[in-house]
Amino acid sequence: MTLKLCVAQLNFIVGDLEGNAQKIITAAQDAYADCARLLLTPELSICGYAAEDLYLRPAFIQACDDAVKKVAHALAGLKDMAVVVGHPTGGDSRTRSTAVQKRFNAASVLREGQVVATYAKRELPNYQVFDERRYFTPGDGVCVFEAGAEGQRLRVGLLICEDAWFEQPARLAKEAGAELLAVINASPFHVGKGYEREEMMCQRVQETGLPLVYAHLVGGQDEVVFEGHSFALNANGTLAGRAPSFKENSFVALVESTQGAIKIEATVEPVRTPEQDLWDALVLGVRDYVGKNGFPGALLGLSGGIDSALVLAIAVDALGADKVRAVMMPSPYTADISWLDAREMAQRMGVRYDEISIVPQFEAFKASLAADFAGRAEDTTEENIQARIRGTLLMALSNKFGSIVLTTGNKSEMATGYCTLYGDMAGGFAVIKDLAKTLVFKMAHWRNANDPYGTGASPIPERIITRPPSAELRPDQKDQDSLPPYEVLDAIVDRYMENDQSIETIIAAGFDRADVEKVTRLIKLNEYKRRQSPVGIRVTHRSFGKDWRYPITNYFRA
Repeated sequence: MTLKLCVAQLNFIVGDLEGNAQKIITAAQDAYADCARLLLTPELSICGYAAEDLYLRPAFIQACDDAVKKVAHALAGLKDMAVVVGHPTGGDSRTRSTAVQKRFNAASVLREGQVVATYAKRELPNYQVFDERRYFTPGDGVCVFEAGAEGQRLRVGLLICEDAWFEQPARLAKEAGAELLAVINASPFHVGKGYEREEMMCQRVQETGLPLVYAHLVGGQDEVVFEGHSFALNANGTLAGRAPSFKENSFVALVESTQGAIKIEATVEPVRTPEQDLWDALVLGVRDYVGKNGFPGALLGLSGGIDSALVLAIAVDALGADKVRAVMMPSPYTADISWLDAREMAQRMGVRYDEISIVPQFEAFKASLAADFAGRAEDTTEENIQARIRGTLLMALSNKFGSIVLTTGNKSEMATGYCTLYGDMAGGFAVIKDLAKTLVFKMAHWRNANDPYGTGASPIPERIITRPPSAELRPDQKDQDSLPPYEVLDAIVDRYMENDQSIETIIAAGFDRADVEKVTRLIKLNEYKRRQSPVGIRVTHRSFGKDWRYPITNYFRA
């Protein structure tokens, strides 16, 4: 017996029920024409992941139910074709005094116009970016369905994402007669996550002795990215196939059953480096945020520094040079080499480049405030005025031409507050918000050595990478005047913010007490800034965003 199955590794849009349904219909029809008799779509494919508080709206759940019926009706003529569609279902059951949640993260099996089975996700993640217990009730059932032509069907056990990270759901599926595990997923990317999934699914295969197909979502949704990377494992745990990452794909696998032994054959994409994955995640995150939200393009302030240079390179790879605009806004403290490097980078990338001096506006602000500031020395107040003038100019250009402003702050700056509220934080999308400064340097070197999208090799002038970082808001300013060396700062942020180590634990690991206390103090003091920052792309296992929910008013200091 041979079953040809297809994983529809597709890029869905949250709330576009009609468009998502049509994508599933088209994928099923194409797969059927290619002789596939089982199509797997990702978790919550009908509505996109994650729809957040849309799940709380009864009208939304009803519309999702209607969309599933539409898909079933459209595929009624595909004989022996089974299609798995992820969707929310259920509602609230109300009594006089309470409302009992009855919504489920579900998947339905469609065959010849009918919903032949529906499965509710058993394990609901409630950590990192996940908060599914806010919306859904855990299921308690098992779903094993038949796939293939009459007389030679395979029994498939259906699991949804987190279910497969626990032993029991897979075991129950096997006990119910499953010969193959099908896992549909929408699991946000962070560096290394794709291969972690492969390792975890190997455990499920080894425990059950069943082969497994893992169907994963692709695309950007606000601050999270899904990388695809669907795959299949044989019953002995070996990799049978792997789909491309960060692109839509119809991942086809042949499942052959001979005398009770099942073998899967599929194409295998090569192992990718972390830098490849990270770059593609950033590019896809920008492309989908800009495209799905209807912006005609993007603009950013190009300072001649490494952060804005990296963001420009990402934006051009994501959108094309014709949709990206760079604006240099020199102040009295901008070094000549910053002008030269910014011009050279814009020329290398082929983008529109403009220079708007902020000197007149800066002098006007100082004149307006002179009486009130009389007798007081210049300090960060004047530095912030410069940053806020730039933010105002960029937002004015955005308002006039419709392009979104991409901010250029990195994770090290977001952690310590080395950024200006309503200044360089002003904008619509924070591209490198989750990249520590040391990783910014690493990715700049990587992009100069690689040209993954054919937009030009070595886009970042070497001097931008090698010169000491500076905000250039006062004479001879360097980042390291105010902060510990970035290698030290980023290591402390990683331990304290990403991995919840205590101050004393970090000091015991060999870090200087003064550095640790300074960095952790800055992290706490600047929560109010981060709350007002734009959303940005999550690429680590803990970002400043949905992963990080700390009180602004907070006296805890350990």
